[in-house]
Amino acid sequence: MDTAAHHPDPAFPRFHPRPAQGWINDPNGLSYADGRYHVFFQYNPDSARHEGICWGHLSSTDLVRWDEEPVALKPQPGGPDALGCWSGVVTDDGGVPTAVYSGVDTVGGHSRVVLARADAALRSWTQKGHVAAEVPPDPQVTAVRDPFLFSFQGRRFALQGAGLASGHAAVLLYSVEDLRDWRYEGIWFSSEDPLAARHLPAEIWECPQLVRLPDSSGAETWVLMASLWLGTDEHDHPNGVGYLLGSLADNGSGLPVFTPASGGKADLGREFYAPQLLALPDRTLLWGWSGEAEDSEDRPGRSQAEIDDAGWAGILTFPRQLSVHGGVLAVEPVPELRAYRGDRLRHGAAGTFTVPAEAEIRVAGGEGTLRLVLVAAGQRRTVFADTVAGGDELRIFLDASIVEVYRHGTVPTTLRAYPGPGEEWQLELPHGAAADVWELRQPERPDVSL
Repeated sequence: MDTAAHHPDPAFPRFHPRPAQGWINDPNGLSYADGRYHVFFQYNPDSARHEGICWGHLSSTDLVRWDEEPVALKPQPGGPDALGCWSGVVTDDGGVPTAVYSGVDTVGGHSRVVLARADAALRSWTQKGHVAAEVPPDPQVTAVRDPFLFSFQGRRFALQGAGLASGHAAVLLYSVEDLRDWRYEGIWFSSEDPLAARHLPAEIWECPQLVRLPDSSGAETWVLMASLWLGTDEHDHPNGVGYLLGSLADNGSGLPVFTPASGGKADLGREFYAPQLLALPDRTLLWGWSGEAEDSEDRPGRSQAEIDDAGWAGILTFPRQLSVHGGVLAVEPVPELRAYRGDRLRHGAAGTFTVPAEAEIRVAGGEGTLRLVLVAAGQRRTVFADTVAGGDELRIFLDASIVEVYRHGTVPTTLRAYPGPGEEWQLELPHGAAADVWELRQPERPDVSL
C-alpha cells in the first residue's frame, strides 16, 4: 500500500496498513489461504465515525507488504445487517470461504449471526442475509454479539460474547454441526468465576476468542480472551482486554468445559481493544484495534472535530505472535517485521537521545526507569515510562501516532500520541541500558516480471 507515503496528515501511520480515509475498528475474519494472509476489519469508508459499518479487507503474502482489497461485506437494505456488518470470523464451510458475523438491523438492537459466502480468493462476496443463529430465547441474556468458531474433539462449536441480567459478563456456547443452523447450548462461562471476575471485569465480554496456544511446558493450554465492555464506554475502553489460561475437558456429554488457571491483561495500553486470533499449525497470531485517543487534561489526544477534519480514525496493530511460558502469556512482534528495518541510526546508545518518528528501538540491560517523551521548546510530555531491570529486553515501534512497546516474555503496551509542531521524540535510558535504533523503511516488492 502506498496511501501513507503522501498522506497529508502527519499522524497517519506509514507502516501500519489501513485505507487512506474512513473509520476502522475491530479486526475480523483473519485467514490464511493459498499463501496469503487476509485481515478484514470493521470499516466506514465514508467518514471517520462508526456508522454504516462494512468489512474492509487487506491481504499480504509476508505480513509486511499489504494490498488493499475491495470492500468485502456491506449492509444490505432490508437485510439482517441493514445497519451494519459487525465483528465475526471467516471459516471454511465444505470448501467455501464463509464469513460468520454479527448483523445489526435495529438501533440499539441485538445482533444475529449472519453468513456470507466468498470465492476462493476471498475477493468476491455473496450476501443473502442467511441467519444462522437468532438471539437466544434466554431471559438471562441481555446482550449478545461477536461469534467465534473453534473445534474440540473433532466437533465444531461457537462462542458469542454476552451480558447477563445479573450484571455479569459471559460467553454463550453453541454446537455447530451445520454452519447454517446453530444449536444454543446455554451460558458457558461467566464473570461469576472468581478468576474471571479478577482478570476480565466487564458488563459484556466482547469479541471472545478461544484457541490452543504453544506452551513451553508441553501442557495443552487454551487461552480465553475477551474485550471488556462497560456501559459507560463509547469508543474508549479503559478496562481493555483480558485473558485466562486454562484447560478444556469433556463434560461427559461431548460439550467442552473450560477451567481457568491464571490470567492477566493482553495489552497494558489504553488504546488496544477487540483483538482477534488466528491459529495456524505453527503459531498463533493476533491483531488488535487501536482507536484514536480522546483529548483530555491528563492525556493529549484528538477531539472529534479534529478526527472529522483528518477524515480517518483507527489503526490495526502490527501482527503479534502468542505463546505461553511459565504459566503466563507471552506476546512478541512477528519476526517478519524485521523487514521494516532500514538504516541503523544508533548502536549501543546510552543516556538521552532523539529518535525518528518512524523507528524500531531495541533496549537491553540497565536498572531504573525508561521514558519515551515528546519534547519541544523546553516542554516535555511523557508518552511511555516503565522500569527495567536485569535481563529485560524491550522493542519499541514508533509509527507516526501509534507506539507499540514489547517486553520480552510478557505482554506489550499499545499507546497513541500525536506529536505537535516542532515536537520530537526522545528516549531516556536508565544507567546501564543500551539501545539500537533503526529507521523504518518500506521493503521493495519483488519484481514479478522476472
